[in-house]
Amino acid sequence: MPELDRGTRIYAYVLSGLGAIALIWWAASYDPRVAQLNELLAKDPLVASYPYPFRVESLHQGVAEVSAPRSPQVSILRFLAVIRPELGHKDPDDPEVIAAQKAMARVQKHLRKRLLAQPDVKRVRWVFDRDWYARHGITIQP
Repeated sequence: MPELDRGTRIYAYVLSGLGAIALIWWAASYDPRVAQLNELLAKDPLVASYPYPFRVESLHQGVAEVSAPRSPQVSILRFLAVIRPELGHKDPDDPEVIAAQKAMARVQKHLRKRLLAQPDVKRVRWVFDRDWYARHGITIQP
């Protein structure tokens, strides 16, 4: 194997160091129970088929924090325009919009029930998922 020049060695050390930091960060933040709860949701046909990827973010002292696309900061129409673009320009009172809202509420209620059936989950707290909007090109102000 040829000898690497000084710059290439430094570059390799920096990359290795960043990789090690990323691995340590991931290992420190990984919670196998959260992964199990997310697997439970992924196997649930109703939750898994919904266009928004609900997921458990954390579990602390019986409180499961679950990502959600709804918040007082974002109207339901803005969310629906992403998952169902044909609803984006409809009136909030349109029957299709109301049906889409009810479908989301049904999924969230079902998801909550599934999580609360777990012996170590006492409460579900919904956490607004700003990152999901950012991945869809929408900036939400804090």
